[in-house]
Amino acid sequence: MSESIQCTKCKSENVYQDGNVWMCPECGNEWVPSAQAAATDAASDTNVIKDAFGNILNDGDSVTLIKELRIKGSNSAVKVGTKVKNIRLTDAGDGHDISCRIDGFGAMNLKSEFVKKVIV
Repeated sequence: MSESIQCTKCKSENVYQDGNVWMCPECGNEWVPSAQAAATDAASDTNVIKDAFGNILNDGDSVTLIKELRIKGSNSAVKVGTKVKNIRLTDAGDGHDISCRIDGFGAMNLKSEFVKKVIV
């Protein structure tokens, strides 16, 4: 059992943890303790996108590619060291969190794990 964890609804001490959620078998209540809830909320509010080296990226930054990226549906590739200016951060949900325009290739989406921020 846990140290003085009680159900938030019925105050029963007969509770158990399932992952990060606590459950009460007597009343069926499920909750996340407030300290963990605050940490979870803080992490979700600050969707910080970082490059491959841990630098925080912002809209309008310039980045360079650290890996040759093959373009889907084409025989060409974007070479290592290609500089991309004026990026936009997006939340596409598929891992591509940078929207940009690359000279000679046009508009495309990139993953932040394949770029390095250009620090001026």
